[in-house]
Amino acid sequence: MRRHVIIGRFGPGDRSRIPLGDGEIATRLDLIAGERSFDHGIGHALADLARLGVQPSEIGIDVLVLAAHVHAADTRVSRVSESQDGWTREIRLVVPVSDPARWASVAQIFVRMLNFLTGDRWTISFRARPRRFVRSARARTMSLIAPPFDDLALFSGGLDSLIGAIDALEAGRTPLLISHAGEGATSDAQSTIFEALKSHYRHRAFDRLRLWMAFPDGFVTGSDGENTTRGRSFLFFALGVFAGSGLDRPFTLKVPENGLIAVNVPLDPLRLGALSTRTTHPFYIARWNDAIRGLGLDGYIENPYWDRTKGEMVASCGNGVLLRRLVPSSLSCASPTKGRWQGLGTQHCGYCLPCLIRRAALVTGLASDTDPTVYTIDDLTSRVLDTRQSEGVQIRSFQLAIERLRAKPQLGPILIHKPGPLFDETPERQAAIAAVYRRGLEEVGTLIDGVRTRPG
Repeated sequence: MRRHVIIGRFGPGDRSRIPLGDGEIATRLDLIAGERSFDHGIGHALADLARLGVQPSEIGIDVLVLAAHVHAADTRVSRVSESQDGWTREIRLVVPVSDPARWASVAQIFVRMLNFLTGDRWTISFRARPRRFVRSARARTMSLIAPPFDDLALFSGGLDSLIGAIDALEAGRTPLLISHAGEGATSDAQSTIFEALKSHYRHRAFDRLRLWMAFPDGFVTGSDGENTTRGRSFLFFALGVFAGSGLDRPFTLKVPENGLIAVNVPLDPLRLGALSTRTTHPFYIARWNDAIRGLGLDGYIENPYWDRTKGEMVASCGNGVLLRRLVPSSLSCASPTKGRWQGLGTQHCGYCLPCLIRRAALVTGLASDTDPTVYTIDDLTSRVLDTRQSEGVQIRSFQLAIERLRAKPQLGPILIHKPGPLFDETPERQAAIAAVYRRGLEEVGTLIDGVRTRPG
């Protein structure tokens, strides 16, 4: 195992000496392009917000700078070659910020958050930006017209984020939608849905902030790339906080995610680590709120759908007609391009975990309407699915989890703590989380109860 340190630098003149520990391999992260412009999409995000009348604070910029360090490490430090167990990496970040003392006070909150999110061992230290870059935010100007946004929401291009956007607009809100431009299929879904929403709500002033941030192969010294991207939601959340810091009012960043996925109880004991993501887990969101308070930002992150299944979200959407029209444009599949090996285009496979939850939700939520999504395996009941292949793995795991909970319903309140602690939640809310977990599994059960699988 090799330990990696990512050292952020503000331009070629930033030559502060950073001591390395035994066996550490250093990678320089240049944050400035040219004379003063931020690189890695941060400068473009600042310019895009300026055009919308939003001017992030220095701390807001720091949040996105920290996220750049996390994203570089998470996507370019290989779990296979750089860890002892094929998963857990040791990563140190040295981050230049506007107020090191303030950031030092929340460093352990971020360490705890990232350890939980990615399953790695993180160390974070903060140092002052070079004097030339002490002030990087645009000076706030007085304006007679404040930015119109009274809502911030993550917008991934998936079904949940589509429902979240529709619900906000139908409630009369003016959201600023937050997107990370990742691989092509996801970006295309985001753009298609956004343009459709702009057309439908053509007289509304909502808009979108979209960040492109990616690091080339070989960026981290001595390491191959990494494709697990467990830390991707850190970048997503950071972009929302960055934007929220520039609003002239307290901000709430909404994370539209159904309760089953938010808690993401592992379907079997072997999934607790590598196969159980925690991108919107309540513990993770609570740590973000701790950090936001510690940094002195006037904001909050919440998941307004924590107590609903995906099917319940579909059924209660504020504009069901519009949702039905846009469902085919939303993208839920974990690997929407894997069909290319069969000569297929970008589409839902129909059998990965997100696809199964989506299919079940649309069967439940659309009632008599047909799910208009195109799936690679359109009919799950037409043949026996092999659990030695990806087509049957998730279905069999769901079947076992559903059988276990049906046999012992009392396990629900215990199992919801498996992916992470819920001590921030009241007993009443924990009971509600257990209930949505049970309803979510039963919702999937309506889809797969008649599906035949052959154990491998």
